[in-house]
Order: sequence, then structure tokens, then C-alpha cells
Amino acid sequence: MKDINWATELGVAITVSDTAGKILYMNNKSASTFSKYGGRGLEGSNLKECHKKESWEKILDIMDSQKSNCYTIEKEGIKKLIYQAPWYEGGIIAGMVEISIEIPLNMEHFIRG
Repeated sequence: MKDINWATELGVAITVSDTAGKILYMNNKSASTFSKYGGRGLEGSNLKECHKKESWEKILDIMDSQKSNCYTIEKEGIKKLIYQAPWYEGGIIAGMVEISIEIPLNMEHFIRG
């Protein structure tokens, strides 16, 4: 799978940063989502520069605690599931990945047994 660039054209926004918050990677959907802020030009910049203080502190907490954060938001009539989690290289935390998935405003929920 090393040569398969599956995330590039996936229909969800994927943004990857290092432990200092430097944006290392944005897939096409992420670049499109943040186009009015610079899109792919944001690669190399720091997450701290584009987040409120409370959000930046949460990002630092995710990396410090090495625990994921998951929530939903609604903006401009679009509801999204946001999943933020640390990522690792060789068993050592290397940064954070954020996955943003557009979901229906009213979504079915199933309990499987």
C-alpha cells in the first residue's frame, strides 16, 4: 500500500500535522475546504495560526494525552463529523490527524447486537 495514494482523492478532508502543529499534508478535500484561507498553501504553516486559543489548547491536549477527540459541527448548512487523533511513527507520537466527514443533518442510527 506504500505506493497507493488512497487519501488524496477521498471525499473526506484529511489534514496531518506534526507535534509542533506544522501542517504536513492536506488531501484534495481538505485543500478545497480551506481554500478561502489558502488551501494547499497552508501546508508548512502552523495550526496555531488558524485556530482560536481554546481550539489550539485542545490540539495540544490531544497530542499530550494521546487521546482522540470526536464531535459534530454545523456550518453554512453543512453538518460534519470531526475526528482528531494522534498519529505515530515507529510507536512514537508524530503529530495529529484531523478527518472531517460531511454527514446528513438527520442521520439514521442503528444499534447492532
